[in-house]
Order: sequence, then structure tokens, then C-alpha cells
Amino acid sequence: MSTELDLSRRSASAAPATPVNLAGLGIERLRTRLAEIGIEPRKVKMRANQVSRWIYHYGVTNFDEMTDIAKDMRAKLAADHVLERPQIVEHKVSVDGTQKWLTRYGPNVEGESVYIPDVGKSGALCVSSQVGCTLNCTFCHTGTQKLVRNLTAQEIVSQVLIARDALGEWPTSNEDRKLTNIVFMGMGEPLYNLDNVVEAIDTLNDPEGLSIGRRRITVSTAGVAPKIPELGARTNAMLAISLHAVRDDLRNEIVPINKKYDLKTLFEAIRAYPEIGNSRRVTFEYVMLKGVNDSMAEARDLVRLLKGVPAKINLIPFNPWPGSPYKCSDWETIETFAEVLNRAGYASPIRTPRGRDIFAACGQLRSESVKERASDKLKARLAQSESAAE
Repeated sequence: MSTELDLSRRSASAAPATPVNLAGLGIERLRTRLAEIGIEPRKVKMRANQVSRWIYHYGVTNFDEMTDIAKDMRAKLAADHVLERPQIVEHKVSVDGTQKWLTRYGPNVEGESVYIPDVGKSGALCVSSQVGCTLNCTFCHTGTQKLVRNLTAQEIVSQVLIARDALGEWPTSNEDRKLTNIVFMGMGEPLYNLDNVVEAIDTLNDPEGLSIGRRRITVSTAGVAPKIPELGARTNAMLAISLHAVRDDLRNEIVPINKKYDLKTLFEAIRAYPEIGNSRRVTFEYVMLKGVNDSMAEARDLVRLLKGVPAKINLIPFNPWPGSPYKCSDWETIETFAEVLNRAGYASPIRTPRGRDIFAACGQLRSESVKERASDKLKARLAQSESAAE
């Protein structure tokens, strides 16, 4: 027994090569980590709950602030761990109050998140689940950036921590929050990173921490049909579908994943989503592209397509980006399109474009670091050429 104890102590005292960042970790990972550093098994759950509350309720970034934890325990944590946010490469604020962060998660791994203030005191944070994307939707700027990698659950949660830092929303309060909703509508396809999205949602929802209700968390997919019922079963989050077309031929063109999972397959999966009903509607996103998908015939076809599905349709005026082949539908066309849906009994708000001046609006996200890195490489080659010539 003494040998096992000595081995345990040596293992616990062995510092990691680099400090372990605890900010962004879920409660299960915190428990595992505390057990690894030698916290008594009977105290691991309690200690993890304490640490989690300090990270996610109070937003602390220094172990010394964890005042209900003994000093020796705080010293033990500080020796091998940190409470850090990823590096913020760029932070932009729009004239309408929208904020955008370009965050670096590692070498050549940079993603964007956007805070969108509402008219009242509420607001939504649009988070990314991947850096880049594989779906190549033709109207989406992110689709022009190749997939770099999935983001971890910790990296997804860190986007919320960064936003709450900027908004001054510590400690967590259920009253007068500015950040009330989380939408997985940033860079990437969340259902191609489902395990990390599920883990992140669990952390965001923890009532002892960030305490964001599952009905205030929406996950948007372009149509990864087989994963849709699984998303509902594992998260109980709200579902959004990036639809954008009502015919397979057009959707094949502008949302290429439709070639793999056509509209019939997609809607079978939507109808299998747990607990959808009049009090739990599916949100359909429909970007308005002039002369492409905005005819009144398509509005009527959309009504037929949605039959039997409790739904809300967000009509999104197309947000331009450099090199885009599309134009936004005329405002009168968008309003008439909405009237067709409204008469059929569907809520169909026209989404007010937010953050266009900082390229933070829907469909505009793309890490500018991609172009910057290419520019840096060109400058380096030119410098080498000049040096060789001398």
C-alpha cells in the first residue's frame, strides 16, 4: 500500500510540460484533472464543483481569487494550471453595436465569433464549431475557406468567456443579461463536430456556472440528416436548418450537401427531432438571393414543404462579400415573400442585417488570417530574393 501511495504522490507532483488550461473545461474533465493531480477521491467532486463555479459563475482568471478554496490547494492548482482565454487577434465593434472577435487557437488556427445585441437588453453570441468549412455553400463566405480543423469543446466555450469578459457579465446573473442566447451559426458545420458541440453545450448549460438554458441554445445545420435526431437526443437544444431552396436541383447547386441528403431525407430527419411541437419550433433560415430563390412560386412551395412541421422562417437579406456572385433580393420582393408565409400561418421575420460594416453579418465570416498568412509568405519570399541578389 505504501508503494502505491508513493507512486501516487510522485505522479501527482510531476508537473506537466506546459500548464493545463482549466478555463473552458466541462465538469467531467475538471474532475478527471483534479484526480490526476492527487486530490482525494472523496473530495474530487466537491473541488471540481468549486473550481467550475469560480470559472463559469465568477469568470476568474487567477486562482488566488478562489477564496473558498484553501491556500495550499490554490497553490497546487496555480503550479500546474492556468485560467486563460485564447489570444484575441482582432476585436471589431460595428456602428450598430455588433462585436466580432478573431481568436487564435493555435498556429494557423483562427476562428471568428460574433455578439449581436438585440433591441432590448438581450443578445446572442454566434459561435464557431470549426475553423473553415467543408460544405462550400455558394452564398457563404466561410465556404471559400478550406477546413482547418474542428474546434474542441473547450475552444467553443472559450468564445463565450471572451464575449462575457467584453460585456462585463461576471458574475453570472439570470437578470438583465446582455448575452442571453447562444447560436451555433458561426464558422463550420456543427454536426460534423457533434461530440465537441454536445460537450460544450453541457458546459454552457450547467446551472452552477454559465447557466444558459438549452432552449436558449440553437444549433444550425446545413442538413447533415443522419445526425439531426442524435443532436436532439443528446442536447435538447433548439434546431435550425439552413434551407435556402425548396427544390433539390437548386439546393444541390447552392447547398451542395443536398446532393448527399436531399430534401426528402432532410425532412424525415427533422420530423424525427425529439419534442418538436408548437412550443418547440424548428427555425428555417432562408437567405434571399435576387433572381435565384425569391419568386412567389418558391414562397408557395416553401409553405408546402413545411407542412406538418412546427416552424419559424427567418428571411435573411443576402449580405455581400468580396467576389460573391449574388445580389440581395429587392426589399419589396422580400416583404411580399414574407406575406405569403405569414398568410399560411408561419412567423417569418425579416432579419435585420447586423455588423455588415465589420463583415460580421450572416454568411460573411471568414478568417482574414488566411489572406494575411499568404501575404506574409509572399513578403518573406521577396525578402529572400532581395537578400540573394545582394
